[in-house]
Amino acid sequence: MAARGRHWLAVWLVFALGVLAWVVARQTAAHVLATKLNEVRTERSVLEGRRAELLRRIRAAGSRAVLTPRARALGLRLPADTDIIILQVPTPERP
Repeated sequence: MAARGRHWLAVWLVFALGVLAWVVARQTAAHVLATKLNEVRTERSVLEGRRAELLRRIRAAGSRAVLTPRARALGLRLPADTDIIILQVPTPERP
C-alpha cells in the first residue's frame, strides 16, 4: 500500500509540530535561564556593595584615629621616633 498525499501531509504536519515544540521548549529554557542570570547579577551587585562597605569599615577601624584611643585605654603608648626594638626569632632546641 503506497502512501497517499494525505499521509505525507500528516507526516509533514507532525514533523513541523515537533520542530515547533522543540523551538518553544528551547525558548522557554532560555527565558528561565535569563531570569536566573538576572537574579544572580542582582545578588552579586548586592554582595559587592556589602563587600565595599565592610572594607571601608575595616579601613576605618584600622586607622590611627581609632587605634590610638584604644591603645591608650589599654595602657599602651605610641613609640617615639628613637625607639628601636629588635625582635629575634628563637632558635629551635635540638635534642
